Amino acid sequence: MDFSKYKKSTASVWAGETDPLPNGAVTTPIVKSVAFAYHDLDEWHNVATGKAEGYIYSRNTNPTVHVLEEKIRILEGAEAATSFATGMGAISNTLFALLGPGKRVVSIKDTYGGASRLFLDFLPRYQVNVTLCGTTDFDEIEAEVAKGCDVLYLETPTNPTLKVVDIARLAAAAKKVGAVTVVDNTFATPINQNPLALGADLVVHSATKFLGGHSDAMGGVLCGTKELVEKVFQFREINGASLQADAAYMIARGMKTLELRIERQNASALTIARYLKAHPKVSDVFYPGLETHPGHDVAKKQMSGFGGIMSFSLVGSYDNVKKFLPKLQFVHLAASLGSVSTLAGPPRTTSHVELTEEQRKLLGIPESLIRYSVGIENVSDLLTDLESALATL
Repeated sequence: MDFSKYKKSTASVWAGETDPLPNGAVTTPIVKSVAFAYHDLDEWHNVATGKAEGYIYSRNTNPTVHVLEEKIRILEGAEAATSFATGMGAISNTLFALLGPGKRVVSIKDTYGGASRLFLDFLPRYQVNVTLCGTTDFDEIEAEVAKGCDVLYLETPTNPTLKVVDIARLAAAAKKVGAVTVVDNTFATPINQNPLALGADLVVHSATKFLGGHSDAMGGVLCGTKELVEKVFQFREINGASLQADAAYMIARGMKTLELRIERQNASALTIARYLKAHPKVSDVFYPGLETHPGHDVAKKQMSGFGGIMSFSLVGSYDNVKKFLPKLQFVHLAASLGSVSTLAGPPRTTSHVELTEEQRKLLGIPESLIRYSVGIENVSDLLTDLESALATL
């Protein structure tokens, strides 16, 4: 079915699930079979070699997993999609499939901690040249890309300081030198931002976060051009970082309410950000929906909503963070985000736990920072909760 004429909320529910299901079921079944049998050897061979549609082995493809891949493919407006066991599986498999000895990747300093480790530690071991630029210094990024690169890797808004990167501008620079632009769209989700429409070649998501939305399943997805996705898929099927059917079912089910959740989280996050911005015990608030945010104009240009994640710094030291967070009642202090329940924590235990304090400092991440992922609770209750906790400082 062509979903281009339908809204995203409809695609979230129906994409990948328009064909009749076995026994008249209205919910996609979880297909746990490892292998898929054929009576005709020619048909089996055609499916195995990609000449015909079908399934051979669940490490490669699986009917339940395919439903999830179709949902994200359609929501991102992509030619193809594939999936992984985790979000980091999506990022690492993509980078290792596209890069090798002598290749060059240009990226930004503000990427998720796991991605930062790839750039700082792992890729250099394989003689990949890595250049990390000032995240919002678009002139510097363009200049480095112009020197020649194979992959331009971006994340926007960034984790955890919510910096905004101009996708269209930088993707255009990458195209001039034949580089592949990869964008981590986890924070924005396809409801708020579609990087492919802005010129990117590939989009990655930690499906564990907003896509699944309930903190009960892990996965990663990649979508983009058929040629590039196929190249990463071939690496992943041998690498073995495959998504299991059970997790794919949970994430696909969560995606059916994606737009409803994101609309609520967008609105609540903006309300809370404005409240915190005016609070005397908060030294700074990082949220692209605020008119005072340095990246607000770019965010307005490329996003339809500003997302459910913000971060803020308390007045004082990390000791205030340790006092403040346990006082919150409607927050899980946990290392994740994008759930129906509000989640919070400092980068030293969440997004950048893999890095040292010195490395976090070099990335401009203060120890007093708190990442706050807004859930779908009533916003007035979250505001009361924050006010009560701030009053104890």
